[in-house]
Amino acid sequence: MKDVQSQRDTREIPLNKVGIKDLLYPIKVLDRKNKYQSTVATVSMYVDLPKEFRGTHMSRFIEVLEKHKNTMAIHNIEKILEDIREVFNASTSHIELRFPYFIRKKAPVTGIESYMNYTCGLIGTKGQKGFDLVVEVNVPIHNLCPCSREISRRGAHNQRGIARLQVRMRKLVWFEELVEVAEGAASAPLFSLLKREDEKYITERAYDNPKFVEDAARDIALALKADPRITWFRVEVENFESIHNHNAYACVEETNGL
Repeated sequence: MKDVQSQRDTREIPLNKVGIKDLLYPIKVLDRKNKYQSTVATVSMYVDLPKEFRGTHMSRFIEVLEKHKNTMAIHNIEKILEDIREVFNASTSHIELRFPYFIRKKAPVTGIESYMNYTCGLIGTKGQKGFDLVVEVNVPIHNLCPCSREISRRGAHNQRGIARLQVRMRKLVWFEELVEVAEGAASAPLFSLLKREDEKYITERAYDNPKFVEDAARDIALALKADPRITWFRVEVENFESIHNHNAYACVEETNGL
C-alpha cells in the first residue's frame, strides 16, 4: 500500500514534535511499600520530524508501548525512548506519562486508613545530548491565609491548593518522599477519610500554621535543596482562593548543587 506519510515534503520546515497525545494505557510504577503499583497512565509520545518527510507513522508508537507493556516503570524509560528513536530513525524521542498514584494514609487522630490519590508523572527525552528524566508529583494541600488570620477577630479563610513538584535526580527519589515534602510545607495535609476528632485536629493545625503560597513554595524549595539526590527542581504552589475571584500562585526553579 502507498506510504503517504513518507512522501517528500517541500516546505522546508522541520517539526520539533510529532506523535500521539493523551492515550490511556495501563502501566506499573514503582511503589515504596509494595514494590509495584498498577495504574492507568495518560501517555504522550513524540519524535522530531526532518523537513523532508511529510508525516510519521503513528501506529509505531503503540507498537513500542506494546513491546514494553510489562516494564513501564521509571528504570525502563530510557530504553523505551531509545526504542522509539530506533523505530522512527529519529534524532530525539519524548514520552510523557501522567497517572493517579495511591498512598494509604492514616487519619491524624483516629488512625483510620484510606487511600489518597496523587497525580504523578514521568517526562523523558532521549537525544544526541543524552537522556533526561523529570519526575513530577501533584499534591493537594490545605493552606490558611496568614493575613486573614492576623486581621480577623473570628477565624481565617482557608483554601485548598495544589503543590506541583518536578525534579531531576541522580538517585531514586520516591513519589512518597516528594508527597511528604509538599504536605510538610503546607498548613496541613489532606485526607480522604476524617472523623470529627481528625477534622478538629486538622483545622486547629492549619490555624496554628498559616501559609501563603510564597511560604509553601520556599519551604518546599529548602527541603529539595537539602536533598543530595536532586540535581534540579521546579516548584509551583497554587491556592484555589476561597474569598477572591482568582487563585494565588508562586513558583521557584533552581539547579541544585551544581
